[in-house]
Amino acid sequence: MNTTQKTALIIGGSRGIGRATALRLARDGYAIIATCRQESAASAELADGVAACGVPFTLLTFDVGDRDEARRQLEGAFGEGGAPDVAVFNAGQADDNLFAFMTPAQWSDVLRTNLDGFYNTIQPLVFGMLARKSGRIIAISSASGQTGQAGQVNYSAAKAGLIGAVKALAREVGRKGVLVNAIAPGLIETDMTKELPKERILPLIPLARAGVANEVAGVVSFLCGPDSTYIHGQVIAVNGGLVM
Repeated sequence: MNTTQKTALIIGGSRGIGRATALRLARDGYAIIATCRQESAASAELADGVAACGVPFTLLTFDVGDRDEARRQLEGAFGEGGAPDVAVFNAGQADDNLFAFMTPAQWSDVLRTNLDGFYNTIQPLVFGMLARKSGRIIAISSASGQTGQAGQVNYSAAKAGLIGAVKALAREVGRKGVLVNAIAPGLIETDMTKELPKERILPLIPLARAGVANEVAGVVSFLCGPDSTYIHGQVIAVNGGLVM
């Protein structure tokens, strides 16, 4: 990799918001390192899309819930104590059920991916950013983490936990030039939301439509750019007015 070129790590980058974010940051000139659980047609399409932007692309395949493997892969990509210029935590999993019927696996698996995954993939990078005295960390939370949703106690808890983690981490690292923020999307058209009862959700959205992944990616791009250098520890909602 060109040592003068900035790099962006997209955790959960092969589909949906992660894919849109990787392509947007590639167009912004970042070398892209994306992660996913395993190679697929989606990851191949992402590689082609990033290549078309004329920047380097690297794919890392691991489960964000596997702490040791996550650290091993990240150290392989950045070196021990190294870090990208931008780290976007976008890994997400939903397994909805009413809390009274929620199984231990539904609870544990969702928190393992959505919240433990943040620690497993971001914590190994923080020392490198602190040593360099620069970096951007962006966590993709959810409107469900801001207000809670029936049938999503596990998902809402994990996404609310991300917001708390971002605010606390921002207090720890801001003096060293590392900016930490969260984005809370609402109803965004992705594979994860295609089974949701949109006929019940759309009337609750003042803009009367679902969002698209590029609208979230645009906010990520802004938070990575030169016009956001005084935005820190914040949660930016991208939800069409669903949560105000």
